[in-house]
Amino acid sequence: MVYIIGAGPGDEELLTLKAINAMKKCTAVLYDRLIGGNILNYLREDCEIYYCGKEPGCHYKTQEEINESIVRLAKEGHVVGRIKGGDPYVFGRGGEEALALIEEEIAFEVVPGITSAISVLNYAGIPVTSRGKAQSFHVITGMSASMLKVNWESLAKEEGTLIFLMGLESIEDICSNLIGHGKAKDSHCAVVMRGTTSKQKKVIGTLESISHKVKEAELKSPCIIVVGQVVELQEKLSWYERKPLFGLNVCITRSKEQAEPLKWKLKDLGAEVTEINSINIVDTSENLKPVESKLPFYDYIVLTSVNAVNTFFSYLLRNSIDFRKIKGEFVVIGKATARALKERGIMPFLESKEFYSESLFEEIKPKLLKHHKVLIPCSKIARNYLQEEIAKCCQEVDRINIYETNEGHIKNPKSFEECDVIIFTSPSTVKNMISLVGLEKIKEKISIAIGPITNRELESHGIEAFMCKEASEEGLIEEIKSIRSKING
Repeated sequence: MVYIIGAGPGDEELLTLKAINAMKKCTAVLYDRLIGGNILNYLREDCEIYYCGKEPGCHYKTQEEINESIVRLAKEGHVVGRIKGGDPYVFGRGGEEALALIEEEIAFEVVPGITSAISVLNYAGIPVTSRGKAQSFHVITGMSASMLKVNWESLAKEEGTLIFLMGLESIEDICSNLIGHGKAKDSHCAVVMRGTTSKQKKVIGTLESISHKVKEAELKSPCIIVVGQVVELQEKLSWYERKPLFGLNVCITRSKEQAEPLKWKLKDLGAEVTEINSINIVDTSENLKPVESKLPFYDYIVLTSVNAVNTFFSYLLRNSIDFRKIKGEFVVIGKATARALKERGIMPFLESKEFYSESLFEEIKPKLLKHHKVLIPCSKIARNYLQEEIAKCCQEVDRINIYETNEGHIKNPKSFEECDVIIFTSPSTVKNMISLVGLEKIKEKISIAIGPITNRELESHGIEAFMCKEASEEGLIEEIKSIRSKING
């Protein structure tokens, strides 16, 4: 089975539910450079991934080679995904790939994608139609415009919106052909580069001036050229470019489960978010078996991360342990951990003011008595600080390693190149990112540490970083806003 999937123009949120569902079935995928950086994160962990290139003027694979690869993988028994930017049937050569599959009698489905011809202009504040300005729109391939079999005379007479895809290299030919066939020199024109992403850039002009302005602005492919009266609406309708974090690509390095809440908060503020799950969580909660009978008798259960909350309660559910038998109070580190606990209907007895162990110990120390029993279900690599300090106050402290944080991997290596800011939330994220992308590449970016322990790890590798005033997701967002204002300033 083969799915020919349209991934939309770049913004991850413009990926369709049908596309996501198809991708989850795939065991092998071929993708192009124009898909968004997070798109491949929806694939299964065991999915084979192949890059097809399609760089301007330097294709990594020919279309024939791509067709052959799709056919070969399908015949090997794979559920194949062919992931393409935009819509597969809008100058995407998806039809050619479908025909190649028909020839080989291979079943396929085509999953439509949101075409850049409409969505990119939307994000640039340009509606493709508008009453009184344009009652139609026309989408034309801009590649090799000087040799295209286009009826320039008819296009020049059109009062609707003209949209040229992949036409940056041919912009002078496009403009001269339209003007030469009667289109007014002062017709409104715009060029939008890499629309719906943090690198979106827009140039406004006329048919006569736009080529010069594009060169001055140093725009690069991919770009969309639009000609028509609707362009004059862009100043009023540019909603995306007005968002506070527009223009920033922020890299989140947490595990997949922990990355989600922060990712959507940043996206709501206009940032593009690159999710690199540098940490892969491995459940080792079966280590709780020896203390399972003691669970009802602990006075305090200390949870130091969202992963600890999720893994601990998954163990209870998996082993049919009635939570009502656990009488101990829960104490947590940080707002995110507290929120994860509250989502399970449990209010934490204590919550540390800061996102590190020393702060939690100061909170719990006055409550500890010699006869108390304390359970600390945590990561294998967690510091021993809490265990050691609490043991000085109580007769029994059980630290159980219920999960391990292994190094993750990057599904789309190109995604990191786009990042401006990297968020580090633990020493593990620092070490793993250095292993995954290299120290020098990290030093080229702006780094943010959630707290002093993470910052010390960065400093030990010679990485200068901003440190949050508050060790929380809210603190991270405020730090990014501060950096954004400094860049703008």
